[in-house]
Amino acid sequence: MNIHASCVSLRNKGVLLLGPSGSGKSDLALRLISLFGGILVADDRVDILLSHNDIIASAPKSIKGLLEVRGIGIIKLKSKSSVKIDLVIELVSNPLERMPEEEKYNLCGKDIPFYRINPFEISAPSKIMAALRLL
Repeated sequence: MNIHASCVSLRNKGVLLLGPSGSGKSDLALRLISLFGGILVADDRVDILLSHNDIIASAPKSIKGLLEVRGIGIIKLKSKSSVKIDLVIELVSNPLERMPEEEKYNLCGKDIPFYRINPFEISAPSKIMAALRLL
């Protein structure tokens, strides 16, 4: 299955970033890479595969290692061929709950920890790292 998303590997954990076009997926992926040593898996389109009860993300061959940087263009980055998805983040612009209930995102029949984040808040990359520590 191919979905509209971006994916980054952070400390060998896969973070899937969901949101409509222009919502900040590529921007947030770039900040996770720059600030926390993340490795790009896929930008804009992500191939999803169920393998041995894990959800695996990878990039379509035509865009492997490419990241769109709005205002700059498309850049080539070091990339990882695939990663198990451990966390799903939906990018939203509306106000967030202070203490949200725990949620799961069902992908290919498997429930994965799920959070909503405003991608343009300066703390967004740090919030993702905090969510990974809760896993």
